[in-house]
Amino acid sequence: PLADNLTSALLMSTVALAVSNGNRAFIVPAFVNIIVAANAGGAWSPFGDITTLMVWTAGKVETQQFVYLMIPSVVNWIIPALIMYPFVPDEHPEKGDEEVKLKPGAKGIIVLGISTIATAVSFHQFLHLPPFLGMMLGLGLLMFWGFYLKTSGRRHRQKGKASTGNMGASENRRETGAGNDRRGQTRFDFFTKVEGVEFDTLLFFFGVLTAVGALQYIGYLAIVSENMYGTLGPTISNVLVGVLSAIVDNIPVMFAVLKMEPTMGLDQWLLITLTTGTGGSLLSVGSAAGVAVMGVDRKNYTFISHLKWVPAIAAGYVASIGAWWLVTMGLR
Repeated sequence: PLADNLTSALLMSTVALAVSNGNRAFIVPAFVNIIVAANAGGAWSPFGDITTLMVWTAGKVETQQFVYLMIPSVVNWIIPALIMYPFVPDEHPEKGDEEVKLKPGAKGIIVLGISTIATAVSFHQFLHLPPFLGMMLGLGLLMFWGFYLKTSGRRHRQKGKASTGNMGASENRRETGAGNDRRGQTRFDFFTKVEGVEFDTLLFFFGVLTAVGALQYIGYLAIVSENMYGTLGPTISNVLVGVLSAIVDNIPVMFAVLKMEPTMGLDQWLLITLTTGTGGSLLSVGSAAGVAVMGVDRKNYTFISHLKWVPAIAAGYVASIGAWWLVTMGLR
């Protein structure tokens, strides 16, 4: 719930791959479980998924109200995990003797990351400002911190050159490298990381959201809303929307629902938040976390290998809806 589901899934899948020793019988259920856990965990936090962020910024669910989804999210993850557990090989990875050290400035980045989340929530809750202003403020502070780390590294290298002379400077460069500090550890350089932002992905979502907005403008979404929510009712419609999000992708589906503006209470907005967030786990291409994890190990974890565990994931999906029905009884 603190880090978004995409970041969590990428991090944990990389760790799982590192300890798997290439064992496909371990990699596939581990990756599936990571995707389910990441999407389920992101469903009960405003920052856990883009869909929850959209619902939060639209004012449909307040920050403290996301807690209602904690138990359904745990159920959504624990049911598939229990089903898959007997099929995971009982093996223990070899213990590595490599000492892991934090890079200079890492603790500052952790503090800035937590502070940025707190700032975004505070901007929205107390100042009634758009949350993105808090995020952009945090990004600006992060860039300042990165600039400080970069310039301080240069000063250290310049001092080394002045004190050791030409021969000493050459030796210092060989030991520490162009981007290292005096201890030989590589410093962070955020400016080069920003260059790697996938703007094509951002433009893709921009195009999808623009297309959905156009459908809303010409009235098609109103027709769909009337036929679906008016005929089937909000509960069945929201459950089906969650299944649809596994095929289409949950972000445009949630955006379309927000544009439809169906008349629903808090309990139903919590349900649509849960179903769109966790329904994407049914298929490997149903969420950003699933697509990203597919790129971690293209050889072993594929769309087809994920399909084997769809019944287990569906069982968790149905059970989480039952848990939602129980925890939100007081809201109806």
